[in-house]
Amino acid sequence: MRSISQFPYKTLLFISFLICTYYKLEKKKKKDDMEDSGVFRFDISGAFLDETTQTFNTAYCGNQTEDDDGATRFTSVAQQLLMNLQTVTPNIRGSSAAMKMTVSNVGPTIYAFAQCIETISQNECLSCLNAGYNNIKTCLSYSDGRAFADGCFMRYSTTSFFPDNQTIDIVPAFKQGAALALLLVALFAWMRRTKSPKRVPRGEIPGASKLKGSITFSYKDLKSATKNFSDENKIGEGGFGVVYKGILGNGKVVAVKKLALRASNRIDEDFESEVMLISNVHHRNLVRLLGSCSKGHDRILVYEYMKNNSLDRFLFGERKGSLNWKQRYEVILGIARGLTYLHEEFHIRIIHRDIKTNNILLDDDLQPRIADFGLARLIPENRTHLSTKFAGTLGYTAPEYAIHGQLSEKADIYSYGIVVLEIISGQKSNELKVDGDAEGEFLLQKAWKLYERGMHLELVDNALDSNDYDAEEVKKIIEIGLLCTQASAEIRPAISEIVVLLQNKGLLENMRPTMPILIEPN
Repeated sequence: MRSISQFPYKTLLFISFLICTYYKLEKKKKKDDMEDSGVFRFDISGAFLDETTQTFNTAYCGNQTEDDDGATRFTSVAQQLLMNLQTVTPNIRGSSAAMKMTVSNVGPTIYAFAQCIETISQNECLSCLNAGYNNIKTCLSYSDGRAFADGCFMRYSTTSFFPDNQTIDIVPAFKQGAALALLLVALFAWMRRTKSPKRVPRGEIPGASKLKGSITFSYKDLKSATKNFSDENKIGEGGFGVVYKGILGNGKVVAVKKLALRASNRIDEDFESEVMLISNVHHRNLVRLLGSCSKGHDRILVYEYMKNNSLDRFLFGERKGSLNWKQRYEVILGIARGLTYLHEEFHIRIIHRDIKTNNILLDDDLQPRIADFGLARLIPENRTHLSTKFAGTLGYTAPEYAIHGQLSEKADIYSYGIVVLEIISGQKSNELKVDGDAEGEFLLQKAWKLYERGMHLELVDNALDSNDYDAEEVKKIIEIGLLCTQASAEIRPAISEIVVLLQNKGLLENMRPTMPILIEPN
């Protein structure tokens, strides 16, 4: 790392001027106001840029307490917000995030914010925020609390300290004077950016120019491999085409997807989208594209072959009830890992847009592979969402996307939550389930009502042996599914947070899902 002493004299002078100006302004304020503005530190060696919690780690609580009547509910919501921030912040660009949540219909709104300095790793950020969370918990009987450490800052309050439209990315709020956190780090990040070359965009998506093409197969070879695309070789069919089992000349078994014929511009768009995306993504929980073929109006994709076919056959089809709890858990976790790669680890954010059980293939070990990227969209770094026409499958589609066309990662999160509930229940999301004389209920409606009554386990598939699973683990994963399907997109957890929740016990104790949008059957 470059130490501060290596910066030019004029740069250090400018930094010193900023610090002195800030100090003079802050001396005029009350102590509480000064602490509201965050924390800054200056060291000529620059060594503190790698520190997290070693030398400075404390919390400061406000002096106003919550009413006794609503104190328990307030504490629970505040804990949920802070735990969300603790988990999500290290995985967000800029290592800063803001959230808000209303305690109840008549209760206060809690605003929360967390930030790590950009010179520490994700794991160091998580450790720092964990220490901050443990400290700030002592403040939860008060309406305001702040935690400070060498590498991070965390705060909650019932008084808004950032604009309502700045949730998730709070950095612009600092420019407006709402707070001044980690001043030097922001300055150094700005200095580095001014020296970095700008990326050349492909279309409107920065980084898309890095995508490479795939291997091209001959139409003759694929026609021969599938016995002239015979019904005998057909293994699947959907809105985007028919899938055939094929055996290439070298004996390799493949899945050959022949896209459905539609208007030429749309079929080309679907083809280009799927070929370009899938030939560049490589993850154990994503189906691997081997190549493609284009001849006349025919557009063909060649994938690795999955003899177990799709997840829906194990839940609702001829193999219904054959997955035990451990296998279902592995599928739930594997899908989350695949989505984490698409949303956060690949160099461009990819939204799948059609996560559902028949787009999840199972390999020889019954590990899940996300397939069918015909609807996938890339989201630019500087955008939180896209406004686009609805495309997808009803029953799995997030309300903000289906109604308003607002597409973000949270649309995939919603679909994932529905799939989780399907895996646990063995019930289709759009199927009306009638029990006795009771009115029929869709899956999400049923899951929410059972959760409200504390009867989670009534949702579990009867095909599962109750001795085969831990009841508390199943209840927790049902609640994760409900967290993913909350009506408000902004409070649904990030997919990386879901992975953490799935792999760790007890993290969900203070997180409570809010009500989803329920569709009442006619």
